[in-house]
Amino acid sequence: MTVYQAFSVAIAEPALAAGRFVAPFSLGRMTWIKPSFLWMMYRCGWSTKPGQERTLAVDIPVDAFFGALRRSSLSHFEADVHGSRADWEQAMASAPVRVQWDPERDLLFRPLPHRSIQVGLSGEVAADYAHEWIVAIRDVTEQAHALGRLVAAARLDEAADQLPVERPLPLPADLRLRLGAGA
Repeated sequence: MTVYQAFSVAIAEPALAAGRFVAPFSLGRMTWIKPSFLWMMYRCGWSTKPGQERTLAVDIPVDAFFGALRRSSLSHFEADVHGSRADWEQAMASAPVRVQWDPERDLLFRPLPHRSIQVGLSGEVAADYAHEWIVAIRDVTEQAHALGRLVAAARLDEAADQLPVERPLPLPADLRLRLGAGA
């Protein structure tokens, strides 16, 4: 599967050269991966925001992604998932992975009625991601810039035709429950 991240040139260039994340990429902070290209574009402004000038598409095994989700906690309290705030706080304290659900975005960055997952990796899970999971890293910055130009020119149909193909990834039942994604 493909996840997206936006970085400064100083982080992206060494990662592309090495085929994995290396210094100055920091394992000391949470790194957020996003399976939605349009949500990543919303976040990085078509790869134009300072510190997010390069967008990388990172291919990782689905099993590794599911494994990370099994070590996660939602970034917010959900009574149906956690039972109590104390249980949620305990889960947050012990989980190296955070999950949040945000409205998916359209080409104009308007919220859509369905949600997109953002996954924050820290500790050993971030290290596994950076050094072991990566099958391939591609620079999709030019694609982001080109799509941003098409959107700015109100050529939305043409932009839509050039988006990466994405399909919903069905979650196993245990993860749907853990992540508040329904039964």
